[in-house]
Amino acid sequence: MGILDRFRLDGKVALVTGGSRGLGQGLALALAEAGADVALLDRSGCTETAERIQAMGRRATTITCDLLAAGPDDLNAVVDQVVAELGRLDILVNNAGIIRRHPAIDFPKADWDDVLQVNLTAVFHLTQAAARVMETGSIINIASMLSFQGGINVPSYTATKSAVAGLTKAFANEWAGRGIRVNAIAPGYMATDNTAPLRADAARSEAILDRIPAERWGTPDDLMGAAVFLASDASAYVHGSVLPVDGGWLAR
Repeated sequence: MGILDRFRLDGKVALVTGGSRGLGQGLALALAEAGADVALLDRSGCTETAERIQAMGRRATTITCDLLAAGPDDLNAVVDQVVAELGRLDILVNNAGIIRRHPAIDFPKADWDDVLQVNLTAVFHLTQAAARVMETGSIINIASMLSFQGGINVPSYTATKSAVAGLTKAFANEWAGRGIRVNAIAPGYMATDNTAPLRADAARSEAILDRIPAERWGTPDDLMGAAVFLASDASAYVHGSVLPVDGGWLAR
């Protein structure tokens, strides 16, 4: 098999959470362009993303699920639905996430609980469910710069993204021998809904851009290559990695 062929995902089925817009939409489209059929999970529907995937000649199905309220049984049912509709599951991308901003000393318990539920607990249980049905496969968690750093006014988000990096390694240790690869992508500062308050603050936005060697905010397109690489046989010996895609932020 030639090296470019190793990046192909023909015959594979992927499940992408938070697939309606932003990074999740970009990741789903990248996997479809590489040949995968894609199940899209979101709390509000993913019609546009599904239509774009189908226009590529790939199959797409949408699953409505609010991860804020989803328990283990719900997430097992999600995986069962993917297998029932698309025949198998080879790739899971845990992309969906939320962020709440308050000073740590005043951080409300409700916001703490919500962020941990969506960003960590649901990720854990969905990953469990996916691994149970995968013969071999790839699980890609979306980590963050705050898997490495502390951030400001986002203690719950930092806690979850640090934990996601740790879980990535823990899962990889247990499942590598089963042929299931578990890795993570750590996006830098991306132009998404989560960073809208930062980009709207002229001083904060300028300070962030001043530290990024690439001199720009990232976009969903910037994650596509990393996602296809980690989903494909091109990364067959990559286990437990957390790959920064950050415009050079961490290098500074």
